[in-house]
Amino acid sequence: MPSVRLDHCVVHVSDWQGSNAFYRDVLGAELVRAGAGWSYRFGAQQLNLHGPGVDAAPVAGIPVPPGGSDLCFEWSGPIGAAEQHLQRHGIEVEMGLVKRFGTKGAGSSLYFRDPDGSLLEFISYVAPVLDQPDVEDHLEEDS
Repeated sequence: MPSVRLDHCVVHVSDWQGSNAFYRDVLGAELVRAGAGWSYRFGAQQLNLHGPGVDAAPVAGIPVPPGGSDLCFEWSGPIGAAEQHLQRHGIEVEMGLVKRFGTKGAGSSLYFRDPDGSLLEFISYVAPVLDQPDVEDHLEEDS
């Protein structure tokens, strides 16, 4: 079996200006011009975007509409710092602090939304929730 890893995925957005500002300022994305639209690069991973003016082909059998995505991003420090970061940007935390299970095992997560309503998650593997008895006592395999 060859070695494979995720290169990019596609998210649909309704407004370039609002999405670009959010993903750049809140998530630290590098904005990359891609034809009539944009891509958001996070180190070795990338979100390709379908949005206004982009005539993409091929597309999924049932394309996800703007606001229909669910994405998780690793936060490199303690999850409390992620919450403070979101507050500084005026972003409401929808749910958190909760135990979650990601690519590195057990972590602490919080949830928020992008301008279109897609569900976003920050997960931190620093000081995992397992060391915090006052937090929900379950792991979710699927975030």
